[in-house]
Amino acid sequence: MIPQVRPDTIFALSSGHGRAGIAVVRLSGPLAGQALIDLTGSIPPARHAALRMLRGADGSVIDEAMVLFFAEPNSVTGEDVAELHVHGSTAVVERLFGELGIKPGFRFAEAGEFTHRAFANRKLDLVEVEGLVDLLSATGEAQRKLAMRQFLGEASEVYNAWRLAVISALSLFEASIDFSDEDDVAVKAQNAAWPRIRNLVSELEAALVQSEKFGAIRSGLRVVIAGAPNVGKSSLLNILAGREAAIVSPVAGTTRDVVESHLQMAGLPIVLADTAGLRDASGDAIEDEGMARAKAAAGSADILIWVVAPDVSSQVGPPRAPDLIVENKADLELIRNRNESAIAVSTRTGVGIDDLYRALQKLAEQKTSGAEQAVVVRQRHILAVRKSIRLLNNCLAQPQRAMELTTEDLRQTARVLSSITGHVDVEDLLGNIFSEFCIGK
Repeated sequence: MIPQVRPDTIFALSSGHGRAGIAVVRLSGPLAGQALIDLTGSIPPARHAALRMLRGADGSVIDEAMVLFFAEPNSVTGEDVAELHVHGSTAVVERLFGELGIKPGFRFAEAGEFTHRAFANRKLDLVEVEGLVDLLSATGEAQRKLAMRQFLGEASEVYNAWRLAVISALSLFEASIDFSDEDDVAVKAQNAAWPRIRNLVSELEAALVQSEKFGAIRSGLRVVIAGAPNVGKSSLLNILAGREAAIVSPVAGTTRDVVESHLQMAGLPIVLADTAGLRDASGDAIEDEGMARAKAAAGSADILIWVVAPDVSSQVGPPRAPDLIVENKADLELIRNRNESAIAVSTRTGVGIDDLYRALQKLAEQKTSGAEQAVVVRQRHILAVRKSIRLLNNCLAQPQRAMELTTEDLRQTARVLSSITGHVDVEDLLGNIFSEFCIGK
């Protein structure tokens, strides 16, 4: 069910707040055109920019602005939309808001309300709305590419194709029921339907596997630095992050908790985490808890960097197979290169850091290769696809049961897939999704 919107004409600043060269004020609703008449004396031709003097109700000049008008339904919201490109002065924007705010039928827009109206008027489906949310918050090239795929409707096309595949199989089973007295027709229909279901299950399962890579792009690839105390983990985090994010001390057990720093690497968001040094139980309850958290962080890391040093001996090994082994303190004249696969570095002199950075960048790219093509990108998508797989596998596991039961599972699958794009059963999701937007979008 598509939600109804309030009949008010809404307005908000759609560009950034504060001083700027240009500020864009957007209006949407049945009185958007009337606002242009009141402020400028006329409505310019639709989709054509015009230079106009904006005047208040008392006839005084507010600003000289470029104005545009988009007539419904050919606008971003599906309603009449006006845009006022004024000089980016806080005083100008506040004066303009004052003029609009006293007009009957006008009000300031709520967060995400322009996009909400676009959804209500079928200009965007729910996956495209979520893509827009991700696009607005993207901090790297990989995030931007992935968000654009969602926002431009490419992912929605895939969901719709899956839904149509289910409907196709459903129609064949319904035909077998309708012509059950004609065995040849019924058998042929069922024989044609089963391969379609199996193929769809394979596609859905492959999409779930691909979604695991997407999670790293959307939230940040989690790189955990672990090792024994005093091998230089905190120093390594600081030098990779380019700032003093972690406390460095020769005292063992200084790092008690997971310390995180965010950075970009080849367009990928990276969450770099320093952890407590791992050794045998210390008897210090706080340090022991820090080590437990370090092991948990290492176990769930997308990339685990295990740090060793020639002057530190430890009986504790990594919680899992590391992705990179780093031998720090390469400047020391001690036993070195105990592991030929280790990257020798010195956080004191900078030796080997460039090699480590390149190795980490290559590994991050490998871990996320092709992830920008993912379709199943949010937790609600994952849950819906899993439920669809479960329903379809239920059909495949019981081919001899009554066809009425199989068709019911297929109908449920079609409804579940439709809910992803927002065509059915999404009322309870809308508040959470649109709350992620800023005012003016």
